[in-house]
This record gives sequence, C-alpha cells and structure tokens, in this order.
Amino acid sequence: MKQAWGGKVIKFLLQGIALFAGTVLCANILVVYKTQKLVFDDIGEIRSNKVGLLLGTSRFAKGGGENPFFHNRVTAAVELYNAGKIENILVSGDNRTRFYNEPEEMRKALVARGVPRGRIYLDRAGVRTLDSVVRCGEVFGQGSFTVISQKFHNRRAVFLGRYSGFDVVGFNAPDVKSLYAYKPRIREYFARVLVFADLFRGTKPPYLGEKVDIPRPGPVSRH
Repeated sequence: MKQAWGGKVIKFLLQGIALFAGTVLCANILVVYKTQKLVFDDIGEIRSNKVGLLLGTSRFAKGGGENPFFHNRVTAAVELYNAGKIENILVSGDNRTRFYNEPEEMRKALVARGVPRGRIYLDRAGVRTLDSVVRCGEVFGQGSFTVISQKFHNRRAVFLGRYSGFDVVGFNAPDVKSLYAYKPRIREYFARVLVFADLFRGTKPPYLGEKVDIPRPGPVSRH
C-alpha cells in the first residue's frame, strides 16, 4: 500500500515538472517567434525613433568592477544617438533608495560619452521591465520607441511593449560572453513565463504619476 502511494506521488511530481518545463519552453518559443523581426544588431537596419528607452542595470558587478551589461548598453545607446537613430534617451531603472540609482549612473556615463545632458530623461520608477516599457508609453507619451538592452532582454521588452499597444523595436547591445552572464540568462527563461501572467492579469506599473513631455530637440551640439 505504501509502495503504491509512493508511486503516485512520484508520478504526480514528474507530471508537475513536465508541465512546468513545457510552460517555460512554450513561453520562450512564443516570445522569440513574435520578436524575431523586431530586434536588430545592425544599426543600419533599425528605423529612427524620437526616443530610445535604455533599460537600467547596476553600474558595478557584485564581485567588484564595472558591470559589462551596463557598459555595453550605454555604448549601444551612444551609437544610436550619434547615428541619428534616436533624438533623446530615456533611462529607466531602479531607484528605490537614495543609495541605489541606476538611471543617474547611466546618465553620468552617457554624458561622459558625449550625449548632451538635455537629451537625457530619467525614469526612476522602472523597477521591472514591464514598468519601464509601459511608463515610456503612458507617462512619457511615446507610442513608438526603441528599446536598448541585450538581445535576450530586448525580446521580452519588445514583446511586452507590443502587447501593451506600443510600436516598439529593439536595438541589441553587445552580449556579455563570460561566466558572469549565465545568471541573467537563466533568469530570463523564467521571466518570460511571468510576461504571460502579467498580460493575463492586466498588470500595470504600481506608480504612473504625472505625464512628462519629451519634445523634439532643436539644434544642439553633440559635444
């Protein structure tokens, strides 16, 4: 009797694992399929937009030194700006405490690379990718914009943006090829499952606030 009960438990667990694995696989396949023609590595192929949404990350790695994801995203944003593919950069990231400010750190890096301070806008309430994308459309008034992050992250951001009603494309920052990169990649597989849970529930950012106008720029020196 105990053996039969144990067999049922094992069968139930195996079915649960198979169901979870299938859900993760299907979510990832759908996100990749729906965005394969909307994320770009070649700056010559991507269209122009008034605003580039630069997704925030920490400037420094946990083990010390500069975070390569941070550096590569800033580099991609500067390339887009210098090529005239975007006119303004909206930096969206986590600033839940005064001791941690992703948008401000990215603004400093952008200015140091020659982007005029007046062309950079900060969204300090972009705690999640969903928040950053929806706020870019609803708070900062951009129905069409370019997301800037690594390719694996851009796919999810573009998928969220499209299903939120915005005309979004992604420009892929150089990937990070090191042992440091495996954790974000693993998290991404499961984050794509949460995308569908958020869409099903109609999840919105916890804070929207007053609308912010990003005007088209006049002639300003890029130096």
